Amino acid sequence: MEGTGVEPYRGQDYLYYVGCEGSYDTRAQQTARALAKVLQKAGVSFGVLGNEENCDGNEVSKLGEEALFEMLAEDNIARFKSLGVKKIVTLSPHSYNAMKNDYPKYDGSFEVLHYTQLLQNLIQEGKLRFSGKLNTRVTYHDPCFLGRWNGEYDAPRAILTSIPGIELIEMEKTKDGALCCGGGGGNFYLDSLGGSEDSPARRRVREAHKTGVNVLSVACPNCLTMFEDAVKAEGLEGSLAVKDIAEMVNETYDLK
Repeated sequence: MEGTGVEPYRGQDYLYYVGCEGSYDTRAQQTARALAKVLQKAGVSFGVLGNEENCDGNEVSKLGEEALFEMLAEDNIARFKSLGVKKIVTLSPHSYNAMKNDYPKYDGSFEVLHYTQLLQNLIQEGKLRFSGKLNTRVTYHDPCFLGRWNGEYDAPRAILTSIPGIELIEMEKTKDGALCCGGGGGNFYLDSLGGSEDSPARRRVREAHKTGVNVLSVACPNCLTMFEDAVKAEGLEGSLAVKDIAEMVNETYDLK
């Protein structure tokens, strides 16, 4: 992770698993770096695999290529075990889902956290304190693989409501009733749904804009890209920004 001073994983408390989007998508790279900065300043002991990191395989599995997923999972599990990894924090809910729910089937049981869960813990422990104010109205989109697949709805909202100046306004469809961004099941790469007015991403962006907020916040690199493209397609640039929670925390925190 160039330019961040992040160390390779050598037995630190957490392996920070960046994932495919955070590694290769230029927009998601910004989020990956923002999260690294937050973890560093919070004093979290963590490292990354860098060029040794492999795909988590979540989308491979959901597209039906189980043999390839098994190969990826077993390769990752063997690498993690050889390095002595015990705890993993992921940028993407997709990685979180694969490592939390599927890897144990291949003898890969680790303590896996999505980054919002770790940041919520840091706030509760007093290690993450905010002094700056965003003074903005925000709505939050529940990523499918964090929400419906894994039941985590509270951590992202707890972080947002801890940031001074934020007014959190919920969309009509939230939590287990939230719309998908349209990037799940491999569509982030295939774009089989297209970008018509009825696409999931554009429908969700219109729902967010209807609340009158300035920021549509997300906690998933797939959602980030899907919604930024949808904002452009809807002609809402300048009135609705899409930001990952990690970026918002990086903008506003003041740590002890």
